[in-house]
Amino acid sequence: MKTNNFLLILFLWITQISFGQTTGAKEILGQVFEQSTSVEGVNIINNTTQVTTVSDVNGMFSIVAKEGDVLVFSSVNLEPFKRRITAEDLVSNLVQVKMVAKQIELKEVVVNENANINAENLGIIPAGQKKYTPAERKVYTATSTSVDKLLNAMSGRTKMLKKEVEVEKKEALFRKMEYLFEENYYTERLKISTEDIKGFQLYCIEDTEFAVSLSSKNKTMSMFLITELARKYLKILENEK
Repeated sequence: MKTNNFLLILFLWITQISFGQTTGAKEILGQVFEQSTSVEGVNIINNTTQVTTVSDVNGMFSIVAKEGDVLVFSSVNLEPFKRRITAEDLVSNLVQVKMVAKQIELKEVVVNENANINAENLGIIPAGQKKYTPAERKVYTATSTSVDKLLNAMSGRTKMLKKEVEVEKKEALFRKMEYLFEENYYTERLKISTEDIKGFQLYCIEDTEFAVSLSSKNKTMSMFLITELARKYLKILENEK
């Protein structure tokens, strides 16, 4: 008899504890958003009861919770989010949860300033395709068909355009010389006076071997050749006096 009374009291005590622990618990209906888009596959866990659920294709979920419980929301592409359940949540028809996308930090990309980045490397034009200067494009257009070639040859236009190409090439060589050699190099190293520098540059680019070294950006060869050209040019100036 005493044993039966003890078991009855124990049962009532356990029932009371269980009832106290679940008092106020309610199934909550919610929806997860990232900005204005509903999110599927978000894991939701009630930290108090360890009950879990997952949001559906419309971002909807349901979970049992009571006031004060903390729901933890997590997803691969979203920042973790915690929400403490309030009395308002328990009487709400729908609890909306706003999550934020994770910020993905991109690795730093260093572009080598010496890297040869051009239209061919980027796949914009086929590799090995001839590149025309503006003057060369005019000549190409003037001679692209047999009719154009004949008409422009008769009018002298082709000859004129070819002269433009030569002028353009010489201007490009002038710019390369100005880039490679500063004024004091002419005056101090080569002993060319300031007023004779332009004339000497023209003299140099008329030299085929020197022009090739400039075009190929062979500075060592250009420096070697320009020294001999300076010696010859100074002799010409001396003979003219």
